[in-house]
Amino acid sequence: MLDAFKPIGIAVLIGLLFFAGGAFLFSVAQASLIGLIALLVTLWMNEALPLGAVSLLPLILFPLFGVLDLNSVALNYSKSIIFLFLGGFMLAIAIEKIKLHEYFSAKLLNFFPNTPLGIIYALAITAALLSAILSNTTITLMLMPIALYLSSNIKLKIRFLLATAYGASIGGILTPIGTAPNLILLGFLEDKGLPVLTFGEWVYMMFPIVGIMLLTIPYLLGMGVRDECVKEIGGEVPSITNEQKRLYGIIIALAVVLVVNTFTSQIWGIALDEKMILLGFGLMMFLPRVGFLSWDDTRNLPYEIIFLFGAGFSIAAAFGSTGLDAAIAEKLNFISSLPLWIMFLLVAFFVAFSTEVTSNTALTSIVIPIFYKFAEGMSPVEGTLLLMVATVSASYAFMLPIATPPNAIVMSSRVIPIATMAKVGFKANIIGIVTVSFVAFTLWKYML
Repeated sequence: MLDAFKPIGIAVLIGLLFFAGGAFLFSVAQASLIGLIALLVTLWMNEALPLGAVSLLPLILFPLFGVLDLNSVALNYSKSIIFLFLGGFMLAIAIEKIKLHEYFSAKLLNFFPNTPLGIIYALAITAALLSAILSNTTITLMLMPIALYLSSNIKLKIRFLLATAYGASIGGILTPIGTAPNLILLGFLEDKGLPVLTFGEWVYMMFPIVGIMLLTIPYLLGMGVRDECVKEIGGEVPSITNEQKRLYGIIIALAVVLVVNTFTSQIWGIALDEKMILLGFGLMMFLPRVGFLSWDDTRNLPYEIIFLFGAGFSIAAAFGSTGLDAAIAEKLNFISSLPLWIMFLLVAFFVAFSTEVTSNTALTSIVIPIFYKFAEGMSPVEGTLLLMVATVSASYAFMLPIATPPNAIVMSSRVIPIATMAKVGFKANIIGIVTVSFVAFTLWKYML
């Protein structure tokens, strides 16, 4: 009986230790937030409580410890972006229900070896290339049923899901439209009069990072599973049913709408909200003679992931309300006096590991103004590079589901233990930090 409470006790102890340490450097409210974040992260990692239950704790703990009032916390659990995920999950359930993922799987394996490592590379590269054009969130939702289908071996399922999520995060930085932090940076640079990259310049500068990451991360994921068996589903592609054709057409229509919407936004500044588009296509799955779902199918929706996003947004809001973001910026002032390559490494390290406990979009909004203070004392080129390192690093956090949308989506499969994601993701984080810093220092300053 007592053993069941031991992981909770450990989490509480870690939270208290972080609070005690934070109290020496920050205010009581800020130290309380640090301690509560440590508590939540530990509970997520040791799985002492269900993921969804831990994700609802900020609704109680933040008001209780004076970090954020209840109404302010609750608002974060109904952010509009959550409805983007609902729509995407509905489409993913439809794909799985009519087995369209089996058709996609066979086509995918026609281009790559039908081995564990071959499939890992296939999923990562496919997710990366598609995420460069479309939202990495959307692509992960679409590819997840395929990753789940490719093997009944749990060890392989985990690696295939991680390959999908990590590939989407890797490819999301390739274009300005691939992920939200990219757009946040470009908007900030324009506001501050710093050099703003064109679409082609951005791709040119990000290509070396994406290339290195797509070579190394799938290789990392393939370690220890290369001798496992996979389904023999390569070879001839199965015939597609009329029902599958209809859903295939809807997915193509969604892709076209998203691409057109992106370009009309870039060129004319006229666009629909992507969240509305995804939710609309998701609800289309319930239309008679068009869709494929009944309301009973929504029982498979991963509501714990929606609560997880609410927790992430609440943490980001608490950073601002307690002033912890500004306090951290003040403590990090010493970075501005360091050599450029060390500065890149420290900024990448700080951002990659900080965004593990809050959404990358929210964290980018917090850290870009912080590091801009350092950039003011640098040349325009070096200042822009520093902000680009911070932005890319926000997408290259692979340890926890709350870090990036692709991580959270594959966690919704209920297949991956958080401890496993954390263990593999820590190594991927280090690879990402070193890669971004190395490319920024050796190539970017000559490319910009």
